[in-house]
Amino acid sequence: MTFSGFGEYAIDFFDGLVLDNSKAYWEDNKETYLRDVRAPMEALLLALEKEFGEGKVFRPYRDVRFAKDKTPYKDHCGGVIEKGRGGGAYYVQLSPEGLMTGGGSFHMQSDQLARYRASVDAHGVLLRKIVDKLLKQGWALAGDVMKSKPRGFADDHPHLDLLRHRSIYVRKVWEPDDVLHEPGCLDRVRKSWRQLRDFNAWCEDHVGVSEQPRR
Repeated sequence: MTFSGFGEYAIDFFDGLVLDNSKAYWEDNKETYLRDVRAPMEALLLALEKEFGEGKVFRPYRDVRFAKDKTPYKDHCGGVIEKGRGGGAYYVQLSPEGLMTGGGSFHMQSDQLARYRASVDAHGVLLRKIVDKLLKQGWALAGDVMKSKPRGFADDHPHLDLLRHRSIYVRKVWEPDDVLHEPGCLDRVRKSWRQLRDFNAWCEDHVGVSEQPRR
């Protein structure tokens, strides 16, 4: 399948799912999801595979085993290209808020976090330079951030704000528009991902893939 944009009813599908996150709604609208959301997302990742690597589309079902929120379905569809969780990722997501792209280390296990902090302590200037450039290009910095400082670092550490991160990534959002449903959506994702190369390379080199079993 050639990517030509997300389907006409892609956003409507998620708007409805937010209002009625039930098996009945899902079954009644599953064909819309497959046609207007899932198939285009698979085609989008396939179109980007040669440049960025093989991608995958996340399952639409939520893991509710330990969650207070027991709604069964995700209110978004995400796709990712990564060599290993936490070691740098190219991410794209469709949801009621529109199209979102992102990159970085979305999750770190303890060994990854230790490497991250050691690298920021020793080479924080490089990460700072990369992040500042992305911010100027319209990206927003995000992640799980501690309110206090991590142990072992001085209060006046020049990169204390970065050291507080337990995950670190950037994101950029486009509200729903005509481009979402056109081939130009592919160019939008490709251009944004190209801006993430240095950031993901830093994550791959300084955080890397976890050596611990996934939780």
